Amino acid sequence: MRRLVWAGAAAAIVAAAGVAWNLRGLPPRLAITAIVSAARAAESAAPIYYRDPDGKPLYSATPKQTPDGRDYLPVFPEADAHSGEPAQPKAAAAPSDRKVKYYRNPMGLADTSPVPKKDSMGMDYIPVYDGEDSDDGSITLSPGKVQRTGVKSEPAEMRRIRTLVGAPGTIQLDERRVSVIAMRAESYVQKVADVTTGSRVTKGQPLMEVYSPAISSAAAEYVATITSKATAGIEPYGRGSKQRLTNLDVPEAVIAEMEKSRTVPIAIPWSSPRDGIVLQRAAIEGMRAQPGDVLFRIADVSVVWALLDVAERDLGNIVVGQQVMVRARSYPGRAFAGKISMIYPQVNKETRTARVRIELENADLALLPDMYVDAEIDTGSAAPVLTVADNSILDTGSRQTVLLDRGNGRFEPREVKLGRRGDGYVEIRDGVAEGDAVVTSATFLIDAESNLKAAIKGFAEAGGKQAAGGSEMMDGGRP
Repeated sequence: MRRLVWAGAAAAIVAAAGVAWNLRGLPPRLAITAIVSAARAAESAAPIYYRDPDGKPLYSATPKQTPDGRDYLPVFPEADAHSGEPAQPKAAAAPSDRKVKYYRNPMGLADTSPVPKKDSMGMDYIPVYDGEDSDDGSITLSPGKVQRTGVKSEPAEMRRIRTLVGAPGTIQLDERRVSVIAMRAESYVQKVADVTTGSRVTKGQPLMEVYSPAISSAAAEYVATITSKATAGIEPYGRGSKQRLTNLDVPEAVIAEMEKSRTVPIAIPWSSPRDGIVLQRAAIEGMRAQPGDVLFRIADVSVVWALLDVAERDLGNIVVGQQVMVRARSYPGRAFAGKISMIYPQVNKETRTARVRIELENADLALLPDMYVDAEIDTGSAAPVLTVADNSILDTGSRQTVLLDRGNGRFEPREVKLGRRGDGYVEIRDGVAEGDAVVTSATFLIDAESNLKAAIKGFAEAGGKQAAGGSEMMDGGRP
């Protein structure tokens, strides 16, 4: 301990003596003040932070030890500004074994110098050492700069990218679940059940009674055929007359009742062909219906369609079978799950959108025809892919790059090929391997420093070549 005290005192005396030598000719009082100030500066030199002894990106503002008991290395102001390596105060600093290649302008101007120099504002030029200006564009930052700029890195990992494509749409009926009741012969409506537009009906429920001369004639022929002794056992006769009733759209239950009772009803009861909701009722008691007149229109709305308008640019990511979440504007907070069942083979030339059909279960009849909905189509990859954070990409338009963290403050740019994006991540198809540490913050600051260094190097090389060319010309011009 005593030796350390004497060594510190000796260093202070040496520093003070050097100051005294440089201050010869000053008044004694001023010289003594300068010597004391130099001694105090030598004694008070202190590190600005401490870093991990293994070069890991771990720092501390106070003295600290690693888990295995080793001390963190101190970093002093001058060491942080230039090399980034831990150093001792100037009085005890050991000479560096690294070679300075040149000095660059501290303000980033395209001006270099082979010797130490100051700019017009008195700022020292920054030394550039061997290995710091590699041809791959990599850059080395001191731990202090890394800490101050907030550089963070994340490894490239395999994950499933979930990409959502939004599209508006409307609810429509399933075309396969709509039925109409229309007369195929001149008829008269004698009675209509207590059913109105919007009423829910079930299959086989009576809707109306109709009298039709054509149907009565066909029914009489059929009953006569099946009751006649001459034709009762001959199949073609009974089958032909029954087919005539079927062609007139007489319900199967009415035909079966004729076979059983062997009588012809005056009015034919008409029933609902399916479960559903009455969308249209045109039947009125006593009206005359011509062939083709639609008297009832019934639709099954337990399953409906959502017809979406998807932008043309998103069609390449959409396939049949993808999951879709549909939200109706009438039911905030509620979502209806479905799948893509059809992508219509046509693009609207005015809106540049394509129609996509989604089948939705509608057991509680919450979704009504022509209702507005908003959908989100999950176009993400089914299998995990290699991904990095979306904010780690440096996109110039013609090329995309990322910055790889090689440790010890060294960063290397790497050109990559991108794939899908989603959930804050982007797929990497080429250029990065799984586990590579990729910078996710302060990427633009590092990229700007790298570009600046490359530009300075280019100017330096061009200046060296120009100087060499001038020397050759001078040598060639000598007698």
